[in-house]
Amino acid sequence: MNNGKQKRVIPGTTMFDGDMARKGYALNKMCFSFNSAENRAEYLKDKEAYCDKYGLNAQQKKAVLSLQVLDMLAAGGNAYYLAKLGGIFGLDMQDIGAQQTGMSKDEFKAKLVAAGRN
Repeated sequence: MNNGKQKRVIPGTTMFDGDMARKGYALNKMCFSFNSAENRAEYLKDKEAYCDKYGLNAQQKKAVLSLQVLDMLAAGGNAYYLAKLGGIFGLDMQDIGAQQTGMSKDEFKAKLVAAGRN
């Protein structure tokens, strides 16, 4: 539902808008739960059961269990909430950015530094 407005398209980018927020609600709610150490431990104990507890659909669950960020974004994930999931595995936003762009983390960091000089 886009209320008759034309959606902005940026090639190679999954736009996070109202429709995607609704689509990814369960996934983002689950990722938000990782603010709690108890919830992180519960997730690590049984990842599939934890996904089921939050009602993730098949697309979301597959993306989460495979830790594929682009697939999580396509399933309605918000990068800031997904970072909470990545944190469980010691990943930071640069790791996520590298995965999104198909670069190594070092390549991604170098690109950020170069962009900061321009």
